[in-house]
Amino acid sequence: MLWPLLALLLLPLSLAAKKSAHEQLVELAAAGNGLIRLNEQTYDLLATPQRNWSAAVQFTALNPQRRCAPCKEFEPSFTAVAKAWANTPKEHRDMHFFATLDFDDGHNVFQKLGMASAPSVHVYPPTEGPNASAKKAPFKYDFQHGFEPGPLAEQLSVHTPIPIPYKAPFDWARAGSIVSLIPIVTLIFRFIKPALQNRWVWAAGTIATSLVMTSGYMFTRIRGAPYTGANGAWIAQGYQNQFGQEVQVIALTYGILAGSFLMLIIVTPRQSSPTRQRTQAYLWTAVNFLMFSILVSLFRVKNPGYPFKLIL
Repeated sequence: MLWPLLALLLLPLSLAAKKSAHEQLVELAAAGNGLIRLNEQTYDLLATPQRNWSAAVQFTALNPQRRCAPCKEFEPSFTAVAKAWANTPKEHRDMHFFATLDFDDGHNVFQKLGMASAPSVHVYPPTEGPNASAKKAPFKYDFQHGFEPGPLAEQLSVHTPIPIPYKAPFDWARAGSIVSLIPIVTLIFRFIKPALQNRWVWAAGTIATSLVMTSGYMFTRIRGAPYTGANGAWIAQGYQNQFGQEVQVIALTYGILAGSFLMLIIVTPRQSSPTRQRTQAYLWTAVNFLMFSILVSLFRVKNPGYPFKLIL
């Protein structure tokens, strides 16, 4: 009679000693400085179908025998984002967990999920409670922005109770490089200062920029056009296509045309010798006519149906 009564008295204590899944996860996250190291059992605990929390899980293979270089490259970024989340207020921190599962610790999980490559990040939304998601399937992180922690924190913040307070650490190496360049730039500036103060240098730079821009440079940059086409072709067919080398040729043609006009208008009339003046008039007129012929021929290549031509 005494033993059943004693067992009845100890029942509340045993129930109190058994921690819930959420409490276990909170302790594991605190022990790992914001990052839970999973195995097959704790993964099932974290991704249980009945959960009022969300979780971001990194699937990786860090064992050197696996030879997963991307895993080693991505690991510091995921850890940094997880540590940043560990600094959020407790009421938010305990509703989202960061965890990592290595292949050697959970190959059955990898097999169950049909994962053939690593690294990979899955975000499991809550299935119960006020923040429950209608979408049960996990969100898979897209590595289109590479392995940097900044884009990772930005995308995962969509699924966390509050944005992840990640801040990139100060880049001392870059700062040192910039500081070391100051005396070098100062020394170079002393030599190029006369050129920078020369109006003809600025005039030449302005003209060169204008020629390149009017020849289609921004068009090719916006569209990401290649420098040349297949088999070394440098002229693209059609009005809506252009190669990078084509821009250079057109800019050079425009430049020579503009120069020939300037020579005819400004330089040739100032010649004191009639013979020299006549010679320059013939020369620059011929250059002008030749350059226009090149432009028309290029136009015919882009539009084969154009019926007219000059010399070429």
